[in-house]
Amino acid sequence: MTSYRISGKGRIDRSKPVRFTFNGDSYNGFQGDTLASALLANGVHLVGRSFKYHRPRGILSAGSEEPNALVGTRRGPGRFEPNTRATVLEVYDGLATTSQNHWPSLKRDSGAINDALYMLFSAGFYYKTFMWPKSFWNKVYEPFIRGAAGLGKSPTEPDPDSYASRFAHCDVLVVGAGPTGLAAALEAGRSGARVMLVDEQAEPGGSLLSETDVRIDGRSGWDWLKAAADELAAMANVTVLPRTTAIGYYHQNFIGLCQRLTDHLPNPPQGAPRERMWKVRARQVVLAQGAIEKPMVFDGNDRPGVMLAGAARSYLNRYGVKVGNRPVVVTSHDSAWLVAFDLAEAGAKVAAIVDIRPEVAGHLKQRAAALGIEALTAWTVTGTSGRLRVASVRVNPISRGGVVGPARTIACDALLMSGGWTPSVHLFSHTKGKLDWHEDGQMFLPGEHAEASRCAGAGNGSFGLAAALAEGAEAGAAAAADAGFKAKAGSYAVEGEMALTGVSNRELPTDRNASKAKAFVDFQNDVTAKDIRLAVREGFKSIEHIKRYTTTGMATDQGKTSNINGLAIASDAVKRPAPAVGLTTFRPPYTPTTFGAFAGYHRGELFEVTRKTPIDGWAEENGAVFEPVSLWRRAWYFPKPGEDMHAAVARECKAVRESLGMFDASTLGKIEIVGPDAAEFLNRMYTNPWSKLAPGRCRYGLLLGEDGFIRDDGVIGRMTSDRFHVTTTTGGAARVLAMMEDYLQTEWPDLKVWLTSTTEQWAVIALQGPNARKLLEPLVEGIDLSEEAFPHMSVAEGRICGVPTRLFRMSFTGERGYEVNVPARYGRAVWEKLHEAGQEYGIVPYGTETMHVLRAEKGYIIVGQDTDGTLTPDDAGLGWAIGKAKPDFVGKRSLTRPDMLKADRKQLVGLLTDDPTTVLEEGAQIVLDPNQNLPMKMVGHVTSSYWSAALGRSVALAVIEGGRAREGETIHVPMPGRTHQARIVGTVFYDPENKRLSA
Repeated sequence: MTSYRISGKGRIDRSKPVRFTFNGDSYNGFQGDTLASALLANGVHLVGRSFKYHRPRGILSAGSEEPNALVGTRRGPGRFEPNTRATVLEVYDGLATTSQNHWPSLKRDSGAINDALYMLFSAGFYYKTFMWPKSFWNKVYEPFIRGAAGLGKSPTEPDPDSYASRFAHCDVLVVGAGPTGLAAALEAGRSGARVMLVDEQAEPGGSLLSETDVRIDGRSGWDWLKAAADELAAMANVTVLPRTTAIGYYHQNFIGLCQRLTDHLPNPPQGAPRERMWKVRARQVVLAQGAIEKPMVFDGNDRPGVMLAGAARSYLNRYGVKVGNRPVVVTSHDSAWLVAFDLAEAGAKVAAIVDIRPEVAGHLKQRAAALGIEALTAWTVTGTSGRLRVASVRVNPISRGGVVGPARTIACDALLMSGGWTPSVHLFSHTKGKLDWHEDGQMFLPGEHAEASRCAGAGNGSFGLAAALAEGAEAGAAAAADAGFKAKAGSYAVEGEMALTGVSNRELPTDRNASKAKAFVDFQNDVTAKDIRLAVREGFKSIEHIKRYTTTGMATDQGKTSNINGLAIASDAVKRPAPAVGLTTFRPPYTPTTFGAFAGYHRGELFEVTRKTPIDGWAEENGAVFEPVSLWRRAWYFPKPGEDMHAAVARECKAVRESLGMFDASTLGKIEIVGPDAAEFLNRMYTNPWSKLAPGRCRYGLLLGEDGFIRDDGVIGRMTSDRFHVTTTTGGAARVLAMMEDYLQTEWPDLKVWLTSTTEQWAVIALQGPNARKLLEPLVEGIDLSEEAFPHMSVAEGRICGVPTRLFRMSFTGERGYEVNVPARYGRAVWEKLHEAGQEYGIVPYGTETMHVLRAEKGYIIVGQDTDGTLTPDDAGLGWAIGKAKPDFVGKRSLTRPDMLKADRKQLVGLLTDDPTTVLEEGAQIVLDPNQNLPMKMVGHVTSSYWSAALGRSVALAVIEGGRAREGETIHVPMPGRTHQARIVGTVFYDPENKRLSA
């Protein structure tokens, strides 16, 4: 045991020693230690180098707010992670860690030359340098900046760990398991509500883990803590999640939680996930996140061995570690005096307590004197010394007139600072809740709530233990009541608590030149007080602008320890109150979170899941060749032995044109639109009119964006007066639904309409060909399939093969066609029955390639292939689909813009090559004059091109500038080997009279 480990102190398990390495050196620790506590127990304070100046940096805090002690960790092959906070990393036997941001070594870093040249690296230096000569940017400046950017080294090996995700619902979610959160969870749990209690630490307790001098309900703080944890564990309705950080608070009480599952284990169970992302929807939320101690701003406040006083108390009482044998305390808050007392009683020789306040409570001075601690009130710190660890502190008295007197140097091996406490309001801010400035405490506190939540404890400005417990109990009971449960807040008797006071500061008074002081505000990004004042002198007045100019608050800790100090200095510099200067925006995640946790199961083969239809298995068993279409796997064609794709597609096309083919159309997007305003909603979304469409009838629907360009299309059937079955393109389903929801929720919330995705509800079997009706008639019940009762573009509900169906009479081939919609679970069975019954007619299953050929012969477009996001309905020859009498629809206004009416816009046309055996390449560019000089003027491109077995020649669709007016003209298509000639024709190549729709 080292001289820094105190016998009998802390909550670590001394019966379970562990060995770990830091920069290759082996150290001892105990189960329950963090890397930071174990290093401090071994006398190690130097753990890294700062980002810009490469100054030596030590451990500042004991929690997730840590800006300095970021290390690389290796847990085995492929398991390297940079920027892990040593203050939350639990040690285990075999853990290997390394420091960051230095070369060649931590103690001797060549980058430290930046510290000597600090005058060249003032705030905003990157905006003022690297400007000249201009030619240096690509070859000199940018490579240098990229090489210097970032902290740590990125992993180079694939991550072998797995990551889990889970959805959960609860009545009350309590964030923070300190005394406030425990009291809230107890009251809510006792009411019978479903409660989740989450805390980022390995065990509940919060501040109680570090304070040993209070009693609650007649028990010591730790005994009360154990009793509370045991009671919660015994409640079946309560879930307690340790090592779980609430990373984001989103709309409608949706909270993201990241749970660390196995990082603390030397040998995780095989297959166990490393982390789990919880996505929780809570009826009520209680935020009990506590408060963060503020550093003090003075010259040399970043030296290793300078740390937060509250952190030193945590290391002592929770981990049994003295952070120094001869510490000095500098403070403006009573809480730091208690730290000095604890350390003195543990055997440390506290050299002095330096308090900038002229008056401090008498009982604090008396206790300090009794412990042999020199108390210097109305004194300031003006500097520190020590190369790799603090060795002394320079202190000066302050007269009543504010004059800084002569300096005195005090030897020390640790300097503990406390500028008071800042409520943690990050999650509250995520909700866009209003923060109120409290001038007395110089802090922002939660104001008006935007979500069903309440804040309690230190995070709400109630810093005393008794007040925090009472507020937590009230919040838990009130949350349970609002969630529909009977609850009443209990009370707690707290003994031994001391009322603590303090004042806030900017930079501490100094007798030195402030322009040369290295008084750090943001430790990770090396932002000093003089940087902030320089930003103000250069014209930046808003804290958001100051933040971006200086980078204060932009590090991985999001300014948890720097924001309020930076705001106070900026406020003083601009001579405006803090609320007028503003507060930087807190954004999720609350703490850095691994990419793996966000990805969850979506990696490797599951990164982009291949969706398969209910009929996919049959297609695979019957030799289909597949192609990816959006997220789906679709049958491309069905070759017979000895057939290539060309032969198989020709056979499939021939079968459809002459007799009967069947096609799996299940991938089409399907949206159920229901409600008394369903027709009006469709009127506003689509170009076509829908109000007068009779139930049982269908209509082609065209959807535009606000820009007037085609976004999607599909056939829409009216099932009843208030219910529509909408189909979309395969790739557009999610996009169309999202667009509809966006308009419904933001533009027309008054409409009584409900939207439901039913894409996977229905399996769809398209039957196409002259014998389609003959196949269906004996198998369909409850639907009259006669031409008079069920004409083209009809829809009806009935039964087929004994199962429910929505039967559409529609065609994407130009032949008589039906689309059989059945519940997905019956899809394959009905397909097999239709295939069996269709043998009488020589039925042939066909794939997407045949579908493309058949639709191209009829001039039917495919959105995304024949359109490119810049075609209007008129460009695509779909002007007939616009309701001329409609007052408005999405995109209508854009269609009247002058550029949308120009005659030379690219328009969809047909192409017939002079050589009928030539199949043009899709995407090939089109020119009018093949002999023009390079670069040639491209007037369009080929969008679709196929061999047509029915026509005995090739056909193609293309978009060409002023294409319809050029009908009959010859264009040229340069392709590898030669340039081909083609004639512009109409887009319908087969059955232009549409007679075969009723054949």
